This record gives sequence, C-alpha cells and structure tokens, in this order.
Amino acid sequence: MSLRSAFFGGEPLGAPTLQTLIDAGYVPELVVCNPDRPAGRGRVLTPPPVKVLAEAYNISVWQPTTITPEAPELQGDWDVFVVVAYNKILPTWLIELPTHKTINVHPSLLPKLRGASPIRSAILRNEPQAVGVTIMRMDSQMDHGPIIAQEAHPIPLTHWPLPGPDLDTALITHGADLLVRTLPDYLAGTLPPQAQDHDAATYCGRLDKAMAELTIDPYALPTGDAAQHAFRVIQAFAGIGDAWFTYKGTRYKIKTAHLESERLVIDVVVPAGKPEIGFHSIFK
Repeated sequence: MSLRSAFFGGEPLGAPTLQTLIDAGYVPELVVCNPDRPAGRGRVLTPPPVKVLAEAYNISVWQPTTITPEAPELQGDWDVFVVVAYNKILPTWLIELPTHKTINVHPSLLPKLRGASPIRSAILRNEPQAVGVTIMRMDSQMDHGPIIAQEAHPIPLTHWPLPGPDLDTALITHGADLLVRTLPDYLAGTLPPQAQDHDAATYCGRLDKAMAELTIDPYALPTGDAAQHAFRVIQAFAGIGDAWFTYKGTRYKIKTAHLESERLVIDVVVPAGKPEIGFHSIFK
C-alpha cells in the first residue's frame, strides 16, 4: 500500500504485531527498536526480535539511544507512526509529526491499567474485566490519548487466571488483528478517535522482582484467599522471572502450580543452582 509509515516496537508484543502488519500489506518504511544487548551466559550481543524480523524483510532499522528532530531517519513526510511496547517515552513533537499522528496498541481496556505492565497486572490484581486491547491515538500523556477502537478479550472464569505467557500471546494476537482491521477506516478519516473517561483511569507500573516472592511452608500450602493470591502471583510472573519462596535457606522458583479444592498445589519447582524437579519429589 502507498503509505509512508514507521513502526516503533519492543518486546514481547512488537515482533508479532509487525509480522501481522506486513502480512496485511502495511510494510513500514522504517522500524525503530531497542539497541542490541548482551544475552545468554556468553553475553553475546544479540539483536531484538523486531530487528531480526525487519531485516528479514529488508526494512530499514533504526536503534536510537536518543531521538531528536534532526535525525536523518525521520526526515520527509510521514503518514502514520505505529507504536507497540516501545519502552522509550516519545516526545510530543514526534507523536505529532505524521499526517495521521501516532497510534498505539495497548493490551488493556483503557482507561483501565494505563502503564507498563497491563497484562501481568490484570492477573495480579484479579481484574479479568480489564483484559482486552485498545487502539489509541497517542498524546503527550501516558496511555491518555483518544480511543480509536477497543475490544474485550473474554476469558472463562474456569480458566482465569491464565499463565502470563498465554495471556501475552492471546492479547498480542488480538491486538494485532484489531490494528489491521482498524487502520483502513482510521486512515480514511471514518473512524474518529473518542476521548477516554479519564476519571475512570487506573494505573500499573513496572513489576518489581520483590513482588514475586511468596511466603510458603511447603508442608502446609495455603488455602482459601491466600491460595488464590499465591496462584495469581505464580501466574503473573510465569516466564518473567517466576514466583519464588525460600525454605531452610534454599530458594525455589515455582514453574507450575494449580488450585485444587481451594488449596494451592505446586507442581514443578527449580531449586537454586539445580534443574527443575517435581515439587513432591522434594517435599514428600
């Protein structure tokens, strides 16, 4: 399509959304992403997934540490910028630069859960009613701009809360799909953005590793509300460090768990410095 666009993307939503845009014919002229970073035990300099995908399609990549109006990558006339999980604050002049401004895919039902961790915070706070995706036009405040389109992502209560990685994947897919369905009408001017109800806004910050610590006696696992809370922590931190507890000086990461008759049941743990093992193989 004859559209001069740039895509600003981070992890984990960026690369899958970029792929969906490309598949739909919205191939950006420029992809903006994080710098390469050391990864793995060997600390090998590794490109972010968004960069790897962009280069596979011969799309120009820019990895700025700072963004200024003089940057050669930004020169010329732009139609629209798309932002997905990009972890830098974009200045107002940049947001306003394209003809159709800058739009963002946010994985919550704004104005609920504005901020850096909407997916995992919905799990931690037990807010399935906030789970969904929003396409918004960005403004100078965080997740504050008018809504272009929004859809809930219903989850049966029998499956709530999902493990964090599963909810990540579901909302990445849903958000990317809504974006490509929304873009034609938005660019044509037939889908005007509507202001959020700012009085109803709630907020979430970045998750702190300390929030993943549980106080657990492995021989008397929690029940009732305490079990529900512990299970939400386990599900929320799955895949991003994992919930953990300490017993007799050893730290145990919890890989999987479930609820059974209002009692927390831990299935698999990783003792510090050792491979993962069945919980009941240790705590018989």
